[in-house]
Amino acid sequence: MFKLGLIVNPLAGIGGPMGLKGSDGALVADQAKSNGAKLQSSLRASKALALIEPCRDVTVFCFSGDMGEEAAAAAGLNVRIVGSAVSQQSTATDTIAAAKILKEQGVDLILFAGGDGTARDVFKAVGPGVPVLGIPAGVKMHSGVYAVSPQAAGEILKGLIKGELIDLGLAEVRDIDEDEVRAGVIRSRYYGELLVPREGRFLQHVKSSGREVEAMVLQDIGADIVEDMEDGILYIVGPGTTPKAIMDELGLENTLLGIDAVENSALVGCDLNEQALREIIAAHDGPVKLIITVIGGQGHILGRGNQQLSPAVINDIGMENIVIVATKTKISELGGRPLLVDSNDTEIDEGLAGYRKIVTGYHDAIMYPVGIDAVEELIK
Repeated sequence: MFKLGLIVNPLAGIGGPMGLKGSDGALVADQAKSNGAKLQSSLRASKALALIEPCRDVTVFCFSGDMGEEAAAAAGLNVRIVGSAVSQQSTATDTIAAAKILKEQGVDLILFAGGDGTARDVFKAVGPGVPVLGIPAGVKMHSGVYAVSPQAAGEILKGLIKGELIDLGLAEVRDIDEDEVRAGVIRSRYYGELLVPREGRFLQHVKSSGREVEAMVLQDIGADIVEDMEDGILYIVGPGTTPKAIMDELGLENTLLGIDAVENSALVGCDLNEQALREIIAAHDGPVKLIITVIGGQGHILGRGNQQLSPAVINDIGMENIVIVATKTKISELGGRPLLVDSNDTEIDEGLAGYRKIVTGYHDAIMYPVGIDAVEELIK
């Protein structure tokens, strides 16, 4: 199931038609409404959601009323209410609260309708750790986290739900001071970055054939992972040519068809079995991360060629600490089929199901589904 978080800022854009340079603040909203301004953000959210075919595989998690429920219901989607605004007219505090709850609910993506002020609120709540996508509905639109239109946002969502390759990348959150704008000063301020899905199924490294140059992509994946490695974290590196590229980037010997352990850029264990993995993890005082790849053709990430990663080992590491790496070519060859988990533990298999970040290059990643239901579909 695709778990879509939805936040609608009902007042977003209300000051635009009146030339109020923005919609921040209760006084601006009251002034706009008193002059007959109409709320448009919920309608724009409905336009994006209308492109998603209603089905059992999509559920919208949102606050009640005009903060999300109305737009999702208008699109005929399954809705799960997770909260409500504190007051009749929602505020930035409600937006922040909604984003935090949606993150806790483990949604695959937070879709929000608003302007730069809304983007700031979402960033304050979740930071760059949760994929988000903005539906442009505000007066101020300096941030790079928005689709070019509600329909464009809907197209990106459709691609995600269908399992198409959608790039993930960081985009800036920017805002301007409305009072300064009204005084004739336009000064955009940088507040941070959010992780945003970007329509882009084009391969990053191409020749005239249009295919990835595998050696270059593997080097890029290795460079990206190594750049993000931190001292004091124990990294368990799984088998395969893609994880091998990480070890090559570190300049370390590795076991191509086995599992190695790295800490502080040094090899601390090689070709580890289940027992050895549990012992080295137990002896480590600090966080542990697991780096695994996709079995080409099959799509398995657990249960094929890495049985050393038993349910007990996965529980020792923590499912939230699993990093998946793969080339886009390998993912494309699955033809849209989800990645598979066969850990011999139903709780782990179900826990890993959902839309996951896949590192596919240097500062390049996509969202792609992991699903246990894929086995049932293959049987059919």
